[in-house]
Amino acid sequence: MLNIDELKFDEKGLIPAIVVDSVTKRVLTLAYMNRESLQISMEKELTCFFSRSRQELWLKGETSGNYQHIVSITADCDKDALVVVVEPDGPACHLGTFSCFENPVFQSEERSEFSLQGLYALLADRKATMPEGSYTSYLFDKGLDKILKKVGEECTEVIIAAKAEDKRETVYEIADLAYHVMVLMVEAGISVEDIHRELASRHVIDHKVKQEKMT
Repeated sequence: MLNIDELKFDEKGLIPAIVVDSVTKRVLTLAYMNRESLQISMEKELTCFFSRSRQELWLKGETSGNYQHIVSITADCDKDALVVVVEPDGPACHLGTFSCFENPVFQSEERSEFSLQGLYALLADRKATMPEGSYTSYLFDKGLDKILKKVGEECTEVIIAAKAEDKRETVYEIADLAYHVMVLMVEAGISVEDIHRELASRHVIDHKVKQEKMT
C-alpha cells in the first residue's frame, strides 16, 4: 500500500481522482482531492473532494444524499492521479444523471460496440425528441398500457418459440422482448444500472441459497 506522502500533488496541492462505479465500471466523474480530502475519504470510506471553484472541501452526498462508498483507491504509475472505485447511492452528476460523462463527442461507426447502455440512451433520446416515423416514438406516444401489452405479447412469443425448440426463432423473440422491456424501463425511469445492481445482489443471495441447500 502506498503512503499519501508518496503521491504527487500538483503545485496547488491537488491530485485528479477518476471515480468509477464498482458494478457497471462506468466512469462517474472526474474531481480533485487534496491531502486533507483524501485522508477524510479513506477515514470515512466516502468520497470527499476539494472544490476548485469554491476553494473548500465537499463530501459527496452531504446535501443530496448521493454518497459514494469507497471500495478502493489506486494511484497510477506516476503516482499523480487516482482511480476511486465506489458504490454510489445515487446519481454522480449535479444534473441528476448517473454519470457526468453523458455527452458523446465522437464515436467510430466501424469500431462502435453494441451495449445495453447505448440502446437505453437511444431509447431515452427517442422519448425526449419523439421523431416522426419511429416505432419507439409510437410506443411512448401510446403510453404505458400499450408498452405493457407489447411486453406481454413478446413474452408469449418467446414461450412459443422455446417450446418449439427453435433456437434461432427463440433468440429473435428474446431480442424483441428485451427491446420492449427496455422501452418499459425508460418509460418507468428504471436505468440499466438499477437492473445491474439488482442482479448483482441476487447473485450473492443465490450463492448463499445454494450453500444452504448443500448443508
